[in-house]
Amino acid sequence: MSARGAHKRWRGPAWRGPAWRNPAWRGLALGLALGLALLLGGCEEGTAPEPSAGFAGLGESAEGFAQARPGTPLRFPEDHGAHPDHRIEWWYLTANLEDQAGEPLGLQWTLFRQALVPPAERPAPGPWVADQLWMAHLAVSRGETHRVAERFARSHAADPTHDGPGQAGAMAHPFRAWLDDWELVTRVDAPDADTFERLTLTAFDGEGEARFGYRLELTAEGPLVLHGEAGFSQKAADGQGSHYYSQPFWRVEGEVILDGETHAVTGRGWLDREWSSQLLGAEQAGWDWFSLHLDDGHRLMAFQLRGGGEAGGEYRSGTWISPEGEPRALAPGELALTPLATSGAADREVPTRWRLEVPAAGLDLVVEAPQAERWMDTTVPYWEGEVVARDHDSGDRLGVGYLEMTGY
Repeated sequence: MSARGAHKRWRGPAWRGPAWRNPAWRGLALGLALGLALLLGGCEEGTAPEPSAGFAGLGESAEGFAQARPGTPLRFPEDHGAHPDHRIEWWYLTANLEDQAGEPLGLQWTLFRQALVPPAERPAPGPWVADQLWMAHLAVSRGETHRVAERFARSHAADPTHDGPGQAGAMAHPFRAWLDDWELVTRVDAPDADTFERLTLTAFDGEGEARFGYRLELTAEGPLVLHGEAGFSQKAADGQGSHYYSQPFWRVEGEVILDGETHAVTGRGWLDREWSSQLLGAEQAGWDWFSLHLDDGHRLMAFQLRGGGEAGGEYRSGTWISPEGEPRALAPGELALTPLATSGAADREVPTRWRLEVPAAGLDLVVEAPQAERWMDTTVPYWEGEVVARDHDSGDRLGVGYLEMTGY
């Protein structure tokens, strides 16, 4: 398999039940592309599904689903778990690591959830009935090597989760998010403690020399950070958005298996939690998202959505985070993201060198990917990889992080 190849596995029985045929379902907005929409979309034979709105259908109408709105307080640990009345959701971890020889490694693990129908149309539970679809991504990067795997599952919102018997799910207390044997699980036993303080992540794919993945322990060394307006993150000028918080203070330790070798690793991680029902506007074609760990202890999250801003331009937002975890929300006019150079990845050109400016924080950075070939060859493809941040004028290295780019 090539370095950018993806292992794609269907796990468990085929999806069945009334939700499978409901015309409200037009494709997996977070991961199942047009071919899967034809399979799962409930279209009459000989007809095609309606085209998705925005990138991967994230701008589709969300009538009947719960809406993300400003002024909604986030609650912990409850919000670590799933929100099945909202249409889309994810648990998204990236990490910049080093092995025992000082060689950098990068990793990603993501669990996506997609509701098939609004709550009022939810079918009765049954052994073959699904109203929630799940997708998970696993990626490990080292030098020119980039390994990717993808899995799918289904569940019903009423499935019992106390003992975690389902094929996939996410429960708040004790925290566990999983798809088959890929799981992110708490190591906190105290009932009144934050179940996100210490986690274990386990995910492996492949056999023999082709086996890759990781078992990692994550320890929070700072607080959870709420983005936007107390956890409501606006994504377009017309006001739609998501509930969005992060744990950007992970200390990561464990082992990574890659190309038949086991690497003891340490480093820093960033976990995003986000849920919504209509994340984007119909005209928004994709996004560029940065998470940066700066050497002075600050963190920065910044993104732009291509389209949806004033006069159809980019819509930008971000959060400047102090070493103590105090967030400062960045309005669209308080940051600038300018592509400086592109690189070839998977037979397309993507911007892998950026200028990132936050004048209020005294930041003028050049953020660059050391390796361009970080294409995620998954059902909905995108670019996701490690980056290095340097001072624009001096060239001094100031930190590391991750960049995700969709819609290219």
